[in-house]
Amino acid sequence: MSDFPSPLPTPLPSTAAPGVAVSTLAARSRRKPGSSRSTRRISRHLRSIRISLNGIILLALVYTVAIGKSILVPLVLAGFIGLALNPIVAAAARMRIPRWLAAVTVMLLLGAGLVWGVSTLSTPALNWFHEAPTAMRAFAPKIKPMTQQIEAASRATQTLVGGTVARAAPQSQNSFAFSAWDVVANAPKVLASILTVALLVFFFLVYGDEILRRAVEISPTFSYKRHTVSIVRSIQEEVSSYLLMTASINVTLGLVTAGMLYLYGVPDPLLWGTVATVANFIPYVGAITTTTVLAIVGVLHFQELGPALVPAGTFAGITAIEGNLITPMLQGRRSRLSPVAILLWLLIWGWLWGIPGALLAVPMLTCVKLITAKLRGWQWFAHIISR
Repeated sequence: MSDFPSPLPTPLPSTAAPGVAVSTLAARSRRKPGSSRSTRRISRHLRSIRISLNGIILLALVYTVAIGKSILVPLVLAGFIGLALNPIVAAAARMRIPRWLAAVTVMLLLGAGLVWGVSTLSTPALNWFHEAPTAMRAFAPKIKPMTQQIEAASRATQTLVGGTVARAAPQSQNSFAFSAWDVVANAPKVLASILTVALLVFFFLVYGDEILRRAVEISPTFSYKRHTVSIVRSIQEEVSSYLLMTASINVTLGLVTAGMLYLYGVPDPLLWGTVATVANFIPYVGAITTTTVLAIVGVLHFQELGPALVPAGTFAGITAIEGNLITPMLQGRRSRLSPVAILLWLLIWGWLWGIPGALLAVPMLTCVKLITAKLRGWQWFAHIISR
């Protein structure tokens, strides 16, 4: 072998004509700005089309939700009741009790409680409806000194600014009419809604796990199935615990309110305790409404203004303790919502569904928060509506 290093390999001769590579690079450099501008233009068009489609889909969804109130309200209510009662049926299933038997037992107990409550509260509620015109006429003289002071202040203000004092228009004498025929006419619709909700709750309790199993079976991979099951189970447990805790707190508030009104001698304490229970599902607005109702009831029942406002003031103190101390301590920070988000949500669903929408708005918002906190890519929404 020779000690000299081997010579370097000689480059192969290029087959391209001279100047072709340079012209190609120049052409590419000339094409790049135009192509990038066209690409940006296409991306802007696609983005605008995507935004337009999202807006159309959102408007279609709002329209569907608004016109489908008669179908969606029982469905959402049944879903909430089914989620709240599912831990009871699941515990019975772990004790080797068939789900259908546990569901039937729970539904019978719930129906018996509902029938007892309606039969107990229907008579005093109808009495208050019938006596509403007389009560309002008796309520007017009690607040006449206050209204006279307000009218005098308004008259003095208008005099100072140089305006004329406008006279109050005479009020019509139309009385509030609520007859038994109204109850009979609306009874079929109410019974149909109750039966629909009851059937949906029963089927959710019996076949809820089977529906979840079918949804997991269509998942592509085993890891995806396991991830789906863990997310759904955690969401189900958190939503169920929240609904049960909220219902328990509201029922306890209603019982405490009824006991307080009984001690003060206010008539029909169970009726107003039930009003407090139902209204407390609407944060802020429900407490203010119940306090106003109790103030009116106290003024109608008592002769002096001081004792008349004591029940409303006591209820305001009870709700302040419940809302600022008991509920945050029992539910924790995971289900706490921003007051701005609550008010906006109440406005939206109250506009779409009326009173049922206002009652279901905050439970829906809390469930949406718990669900979005578990879904990848949606944690930002849970963070925005959190307190």
